[in-house]
Formats: sequence, C-alpha cells, structure tokens
Amino acid sequence: MGREIVIPFGPQHPVLPEPIHLDLVLEDEMVKEAIPSIGYIHRGLEKLVEKRDFKNYVYIAERICGICSFIHSVSYCQGIENIMEITIPDRAAYLRVIWSEYSRLHSHLLWLGLFADAMGFENLFMTAWRLREHMLNDMEETTGGRVIQGSCKVGGVRCDISNDKLASMSAGLTAIEPELSEMAGVFLEDETIDMRTRGVGVLSKDSAWDLGAVGPVARGSGIALDARMTGYGAYEHLDFSPVVISGGDCYARCRVRVEELFTSLDLIGQAITMMPDGDIEVPVRGNPSGEFFSRTEQPRGEVVHYIRGNGTKNLLRHRVRTPTTANIPGLVQMLAGCELANVPVIVLSIDPCIGCAER
Repeated sequence: MGREIVIPFGPQHPVLPEPIHLDLVLEDEMVKEAIPSIGYIHRGLEKLVEKRDFKNYVYIAERICGICSFIHSVSYCQGIENIMEITIPDRAAYLRVIWSEYSRLHSHLLWLGLFADAMGFENLFMTAWRLREHMLNDMEETTGGRVIQGSCKVGGVRCDISNDKLASMSAGLTAIEPELSEMAGVFLEDETIDMRTRGVGVLSKDSAWDLGAVGPVARGSGIALDARMTGYGAYEHLDFSPVVISGGDCYARCRVRVEELFTSLDLIGQAITMMPDGDIEVPVRGNPSGEFFSRTEQPRGEVVHYIRGNGTKNLLRHRVRTPTTANIPGLVQMLAGCELANVPVIVLSIDPCIGCAER
C-alpha cells in the first residue's frame, strides 16, 4: 500500500481558464479523494439587487457568466415577468429561443475546443473555435455583442431581427452543418479520444440522480433531464427531445454535447420558420411583489433563479443555483479512484464555470 500525499490542482491550471481549486489525496498515481475549494473569485452579484432597479439588474444577472450570459438574462426576466403577470409578445419569445440556442452552440463549441486542446489536438481545437466564430458573428450582427448581448429585457427583447436576416442566418447554419458533422466524427470516432475518455470518470445513473447532476452530466448518465422539456418561452411550440446517452463516462458527456449541436441547429431552424410578426416588447408598469423560481436550460445544465420582491423597485432577494454548483458533487465522485493523469479530462468533462459557481 502506497503512501498518501495531498497535492493541489489549481487554483491556476493550464487546462482551465478559471481558477478552480481541488486538493487531491493521492496514493501513488491514484486519486483517493478530491476536496474542492470554492470562493476564489466571489463577486457578490446577488447582493446588488438591493442597490439596482429591478429593470436594470438584468445587466448584472447577464454577467454572472460570460458564456451563458444570455440565458441568465432570460432566466431573470422570466422570473420577474411571472411575478408581475406579464405576457411577452410571441415574437420576443421566439427571438429568445434563437439567441439561447446560439449561446448553446457557441458554448459547446468553446468546450469542445478546450476538450480537444487538453488531449493535445491543436488542429481540432482551432476547428471548433473557427466554427464558433460563425455563431459569435451572427450574435454580434443581431444584438451588437458577441458574448454579452444585452438584448433581453423585462417585458420582451430590446432589438428585433429582420425576416431577411433570419433567412440569412438559417442559410448560414445550413452551410456549416457539413463542417460540424466532419468535426463531430473526429470527437466520436478518433481512437485516441476514445482511449482517453471511454470508461474514464464514470458517474452511474443512480449516483447522478442522487447527487443532483444536471445538463450533459445528467444526460450523459442516462437521465432525461432538460428544463426545455417544461416548455418555457417558445419551447412549448417546438419539436424537442433531449439527447440522452447512458455511458456515464467522459465519452458519453462529450457525445451529448456533440449531438446537442445539431439539436440546437434544428431548434433555431424551427423558430425561424415559425417566427410570428408583431411587437417585441410590452410596457412594464409597477414593481414586482411576490416570489418565483425561474428554471431554464443553460449549456451546462438547468439554472434556477429565485426572485423575491416586495413591491419596491429593488428586489429583496435574488438567489441563483447554477449548473456547475449542482455538478461539483458528481465531479468529486468521478475523481475518486481515477488516475492522476486523467484528472484534467474528468474536470473538463463537466464543463466547469467557476464564475457561475462563485457569484
């Protein structure tokens, strides 16, 4: 039996752009236990609801995460709208779906690039990020921002997309689909990726359920859990089924994200085809009084925004349960018993966003 030692993984690590920190208890080259430390970049964003008008706070909510930014703003606005019994125009609901799925595409492509880079596939990394630029360019042309859009507001959206531009977006996504398919083939069929991911970081279906895993982590363990199935916004009018893979390992989580690229393309196509004419916002009068749990599906999984108001312009409480927070218990279990060399791949497989986790 080897001697146990404790080594730090992070808070700065070349595999991750954010400062996650884990204390790894090792016996020889095997990880016996992983102890996470949270709080290196805590920003106190939730406290700001006491100082910002609820209409302007949407800009703060959007900055909880730089990658999931738009869907954070949708979650927040959806919560306020439910408290105030505001029904947004149909066109605004469909526009929110389009920008949400563009956010999912660019997030998954960013992750796939980082995942490839962690395994030494520099060309595959550049391919994923080159395709991601197409998504960012469309988002910039339609909202003015590549990553932080600022286009969602309480009562609807701030900007419209012309029908001609919608047609152009649809044609552009159809044109790059063959490239996405070619890239997907490498992630799903390459022998080296297969060796680095199959059977690595296994999280069983029962464990994923018991530990509260969400998003691709849950769906990669065979759990059909996706907030879009609740039909929030315009999703109730779209034909949608979640991508579910039963392997529970790093390969399964990778496969879920790869296949979700094409699900997002399909949802955007449906939303463009069904896009109604009309207004994109409604007047908002008064202040929120009451509470609501707003659930939406981010690229990393379900996010919950708890919002409570007392009839003044400043909210009493805004509490966010992010998908990374929900997936950390599952990550700790995945790491127990793995080889030290597999730690970066397993950590990346949950697509951690430490900015989200440390609001």
